[in-house]
Amino acid sequence: MGYKSLTSLVCRNLLANPWSILFSSMLVFGVNIPYSVAQGVELRVGVVQRFGEEGDDKLIISSTEGDSLNLRFRERGEDGNNPVRNLATNQVTLTIAPKALVERKIQETVILGDHATFETAEDDANRWRNLGIEVEITQPGRWQVWAKRDVYNTPLLRRLLLNSIKASDMEGVYIETEVLLEIPEVAFSVGDNSYTVDYLDILTNKNLVRVREGNDGPVRLYGGRLNIQPNAYGNYTLVNRVDIETYLRGVVPHEIGANAPQAAAEAQTIIARTYALRNTRRFEADNYEMCATTHCQVYYGLGQTSNLSDRAIASTRGLVLTYDDELVDALYFSTSGGITSAFSDTWNGEDRSYLQPVIDAPTPIWNLEQNPLSVEANFRRFISLDRGFNEVGRRLFRWNRPRALDDLNNDLRKYLERIRHPLAEFTTIKKMEVTQRSISGRILVMEVETDLGMVKLEKNEVRSAFEPPVSTLFYLEPIYTNGNQLDGYRFVGGGFGHGVGLSQFGSYSLASRGYSAQQILEFYYPEATIQPLNTSIVWWQGANN
Repeated sequence: MGYKSLTSLVCRNLLANPWSILFSSMLVFGVNIPYSVAQGVELRVGVVQRFGEEGDDKLIISSTEGDSLNLRFRERGEDGNNPVRNLATNQVTLTIAPKALVERKIQETVILGDHATFETAEDDANRWRNLGIEVEITQPGRWQVWAKRDVYNTPLLRRLLLNSIKASDMEGVYIETEVLLEIPEVAFSVGDNSYTVDYLDILTNKNLVRVREGNDGPVRLYGGRLNIQPNAYGNYTLVNRVDIETYLRGVVPHEIGANAPQAAAEAQTIIARTYALRNTRRFEADNYEMCATTHCQVYYGLGQTSNLSDRAIASTRGLVLTYDDELVDALYFSTSGGITSAFSDTWNGEDRSYLQPVIDAPTPIWNLEQNPLSVEANFRRFISLDRGFNEVGRRLFRWNRPRALDDLNNDLRKYLERIRHPLAEFTTIKKMEVTQRSISGRILVMEVETDLGMVKLEKNEVRSAFEPPVSTLFYLEPIYTNGNQLDGYRFVGGGFGHGVGLSQFGSYSLASRGYSAQQILEFYYPEATIQPLNTSIVWWQGANN
């Protein structure tokens, strides 16, 4: 996020955070302010992303003891001129009331790309922007690139766009059409009165509110306030508006573990803070910034905080990781399998100089320059090693997973159907082969020969297509029947996750060896620098900033 987006974020916070008025005025004059002034950065986190996707969805929202909910909303009406209402209660149950449409509604979207991750979707979006097409990134399931709805807003414009793209021999673009006979509305009752709304603001005096999904879901305690608001998919999102330091209390213990070594927890806190601020653009199409799942960072609110994590948050307050005065792409994962990887080993897009392959061991045990893992023989020898690495002894440091041919066929078929691949109706896989690896050993291309033709899987799409691999650091061994017929494949590999940036279990090992948080971050993000958040730091140098 650059100057323009940072200014926009500050403007949104003027009413919620009195420091923001000072922050914004100082920002205009280019004053470099300390984090103690700018600490009230508010995040908008989608904690329930698809409320109303099912007709029986329910949210039970309640205040804490001695407090009450303050509901601010506008009733849904045909003219849109209903006044804003304010009500107080201790608990409110939100349900979905389907509203029948007088006339059916045709809802169309031009899908330009379908991807497993935001990072690759963003690279694809930038490619379309460079061609002069206005786009937005969405997440209806997988990450997708849509032609921007408020630009291509008529059937004629959408079809002209689609035809022009097809005339350029570009594949994989289509219009998704849905006929709507009804739309969901959010409904609730207070006392004897019932209301339907499409926006609801929920505040409390203590800035604490409890949320339960359904009658028997877990109760989450959130700091800050809540909004129910429409999203891009015809239903609603429950958004938690929360100060970033409070947000971290619900992230750090769940990402690194409540009992992690202190230095590892501090390193995790710094990169979690950095990651959140750099990634506030992820859900722009839905009018919030972050999700609460592994597609962003796991966030469970304040119900399961830990003293250790709270100490790590307090001791690193306001610290972020930067490179050339820009927030780094602070990516992290569970287990490397012995080596981290470059950004482009996993996603499409430009490499970052601070995200490069690092042998995940306290002392050098492999010379990557002399023995690159892009060579299959080197890779298999590397995977056979099980001593000297930071993660030795961790369950997913090394793994070996067989998969029967029928199951592989089902895996691939579901994947191809999901992405609308022309070979989705194949009958059986005839051969699978890794044809290209990166220097870190990550799979760049895997070819799957079916009875209808060849399917080419690139990078992280391998994990989307098949169940066994939990990373792209693996090789394949065919399994044959006694009659020498292909009966499946064995996936032999290591690590868990995308492999870019910091290994969480690796940081445990380094911390136990006496590494400080700074030394851990220097190990996994060479050339990056820790510094307090201030207005000289660019959050994200995006294509449109």
